[in-house]
Amino acid sequence: MELFDKALGVHPFSMQLRLDRAEIIAGNLANVDTPGFKSRDVDYRQVMESVSSSIAQNRNVDFAGAQVEDLKYRVPYQPSSDGNTVELNIEQAKFANNSMDFQTSLTFLNMKINGLYKVIKGES
Repeated sequence: MELFDKALGVHPFSMQLRLDRAEIIAGNLANVDTPGFKSRDVDYRQVMESVSSSIAQNRNVDFAGAQVEDLKYRVPYQPSSDGNTVELNIEQAKFANNSMDFQTSLTFLNMKINGLYKVIKGES
């Protein structure tokens, strides 16, 4: 499994984290009108730096997606009077950005897989 992880790099982990992040942001959006709800997100860069470091050091990657301890509370630009920190336009923009980043990760993963396929088939 280590060779497979090394061959594909961070891309499978990135896609899983993007999927997890989409669920987190969707949860924020679903609670936009819930009094006292606190908007959360995962620090994508921090988690992926940890994964990348593990791969570079040939260590087993202990990755199960975004965990509760990875989630951070988002500080609102305009706090609401009911304590809800979800800002609809911010969450929608983050969701759209995350979707585009997922597509980019999928493209990179497809390129890696196609490259491995060509090597296995002996194509150049």
